[in-house]
Amino acid sequence: MSNVEAESAEVRCGAAVDDRREAKVPEIEVLTPREVPLGGPRAMPVRRTLPQRARTLIGAWCFADHYGPDDVAKTGGMDVAPHPHTGLQTVSWLFSGEIEHRDSLGSHAFVRPGELNLMTGGYGISHSEVSTPGTTVLHGVQLWLALPGEHRHTARDFQHHVPEPLRIDGAELRVFLGSLAGQASPVRTFTPLLGAEIVLDAGAAITLAVDPDFEHGLLVDHGEVRMAGTLLHPAELGYAAPGTETLTLVNESADTARTVLLGGTPFEEEIVMWWNFIGRSHDDIVRAREEWQNASDRFGAVEGYPGDRLPAPALPNAVITPRKNPARR
Repeated sequence: MSNVEAESAEVRCGAAVDDRREAKVPEIEVLTPREVPLGGPRAMPVRRTLPQRARTLIGAWCFADHYGPDDVAKTGGMDVAPHPHTGLQTVSWLFSGEIEHRDSLGSHAFVRPGELNLMTGGYGISHSEVSTPGTTVLHGVQLWLALPGEHRHTARDFQHHVPEPLRIDGAELRVFLGSLAGQASPVRTFTPLLGAEIVLDAGAAITLAVDPDFEHGLLVDHGEVRMAGTLLHPAELGYAAPGTETLTLVNESADTARTVLLGGTPFEEEIVMWWNFIGRSHDDIVRAREEWQNASDRFGAVEGYPGDRLPAPALPNAVITPRKNPARR
């Protein structure tokens, strides 16, 4: 998915590191999203939880859009023209609907509920995303992963994986990246990561063993879920710093609750993120934008999309100073 804001801010960000392993019950920071139009004449709205002023990364997770349930008949659904990416991986995960994906690697795939599509931008890739004609309700998350410096110029790649559901203690888990509850994903990542959908039965409680070196974020899609004692409402994301070996989730709803658990070791590199590019300096961004505008071979071409490419927005007039996660107390 593209970041299609007309006034795209430049962000430098890096993660602070904390080693409070003595804390048995993690303190949960609650992050609320802002609504952003996804572009197009009817502008499907999305709820953007990362990045924001309070927190810019959770592990290498640097971007989180949560959208739907979206009535495609009213909004027109998703139609994101070919656009570029550098220095990142995109993670597409749907709850309902279907999206057609085309990229400059030659991939032509469909994003469906419960199936992971992971695209590696590396040095440069372009792709388009369009909800299919049969989609009536579009609902899911679009996530980005920052690539570490040694891999940020890696080759383009596209991976597809369908994780097996796992039932445990009144919950159903689908682990699409990393490992959790004995289930592991074979999909390659460049930093230690976790990504899983967790659906909790009404009133269910589950305690999960997690990596104490990871920081974690729990995004609530629907339901009221208590994470380590802190109640999270729909569209909120609960953040837990490194140092805990278990996370307890309780569904306090009278119906099922759906969540997405993200995790990873703190990403200590400073990055610059602007529009759909991640680099290490302002000059990296300027160069990538110029090459996209000039249709260089760096990003290749997307075949089969019936329309023009997305133009890049204008660059800011000044270099933005680094933004970091706040130091934890």
